[in-house]
Amino acid sequence: QVRLVESGGGLVQAGGSLRLSCAASGRTFSSYAMGWFRQAPGKEREFVAGIRWSGGITYYADSVKGRFTISRDSAKNTVYLQMNTLKLEDTAVYYCAADRNPRRTGVTRESYEYDYWGQGTQVTVSS
Repeated sequence: QVRLVESGGGLVQAGGSLRLSCAASGRTFSSYAMGWFRQAPGKEREFVAGIRWSGGITYYADSVKGRFTISRDSAKNTVYLQMNTLKLEDTAVYYCAADRNPRRTGVTRESYEYDYWGQGTQVTVSS
């Protein structure tokens, strides 16, 4: 059974940093992309960043480009999201997800293309 478990969320002041982790198990992930999404209260879930296990191809939403970095440790089957220079608008529940298509050559930002999701971790940025 595929499991994705996020950790690392918390409360941080604006301008601070957090690193989220997503530990994956139950499937061979080397052929899949992984994504981070977030959902703020009253808003739709949005794509944040994605990475392919092989080749390290990455893709970011414009709102986080230059501030967030996605990476993976294949040996640990873990994906990370380093978040720097956090802003109030980054406050949300952050989810990691696994792409359903092992033959996709890049990274998709469409949530319906991801078939497994973690439980989410809360990130709160205060002023």
